[in-house]
Amino acid sequence: MTTCQRCGAEFHCAMADGNDGSPCWCTAMPPAVPVPATDTDVTCWCPACLKWHIEQRDMQRAAGDAPP
Repeated sequence: MTTCQRCGAEFHCAMADGNDGSPCWCTAMPPAVPVPATDTDVTCWCPACLKWHIEQRDMQRAAGDAPP
């Protein structure tokens, strides 16, 4: 299990926890944050936090407060 960097929730991350070769759930989400350059920097957000972040970013973009 992986622990969300933002809220502390536990969730399954195929990249960090291993899987059957299928892509992680997050690959179905729109690109939202830069992927860290090194494995030591890699941290994951749970589905709820990533969804919230994307919604907030999209609202800021719609209001003209954030870059595209």
